Amino acid sequence: MKKVLLTTLLIFLANFLFAQTATRVIVRAKAKDAKFIGSSIGGAQIIVRDKATGEILAKGVTEGSTGNTKLIMNTPKARDLQIAEKSTAKFEAALALTEPTFITIEATAPMNQKQAAVTATTELWVIPGKDILGDGIVIEIPGFVVNVLAPRTHQSISLASLENSELSIQANIVMMCGCPITSGGMWDANQMEVRGILKKEGKLVKEVEMSVGNEANLFSAKTTLAETGYYELVIFAYNATTGNTGVDKVNFSLGK
Repeated sequence: MKKVLLTTLLIFLANFLFAQTATRVIVRAKAKDAKFIGSSIGGAQIIVRDKATGEILAKGVTEGSTGNTKLIMNTPKARDLQIAEKSTAKFEAALALTEPTFITIEATAPMNQKQAAVTATTELWVIPGKDILGDGIVIEIPGFVVNVLAPRTHQSISLASLENSELSIQANIVMMCGCPITSGGMWDANQMEVRGILKKEGKLVKEVEMSVGNEANLFSAKTTLAETGYYELVIFAYNATTGNTGVDKVNFSLGK
């Protein structure tokens, strides 16, 4: 019994001392031209490494909200202005350092959207006992999340089933933080070029311009196809102003 109590006490003291001596570093992932990447889209995976040895010092996922839209998107950026609030998505690393250490921080996001996930890194010196809090280290994640909705992956479609031989093409497209894209909205669909590229057995058939309707994020178009065979559909999104891009692909087949 005494041995168990002693072990428990030692663990408590070790955790207490670590909490007192650990260097706290807040890391956030922020979508380019948008908000922070948090729980609503699955977060960003954060890995903190010792640059010299490659040792992983901390890892985890950003959790919390995408942040205050007005503060992030509409407030002029002044020196020392913090754009993250208490609830804004973050990962807080507690680093057990004994000397100044040059670290690499890697952010992969959105981690639950593998076809769209981007990995970005930064490097910096961290000094024992000198916390980096507030907005912390903000890593920018460029791009769009593009999910092809129709046709579905490996879907077999009968030409006879298509009304007027028109194939429906649909994709859901959001900012990397999950923020909505709408016509005339904060993230304006009218500033984006969205196209579907159709190939049949490796050869270009046509390109189709897509547009958003009344439903946020949903881009669609209809196009005619006359030949049976195996097709690939590539849908891309591009914003010339911000340089954000995104792509998704599916394969499907047309039969009689």
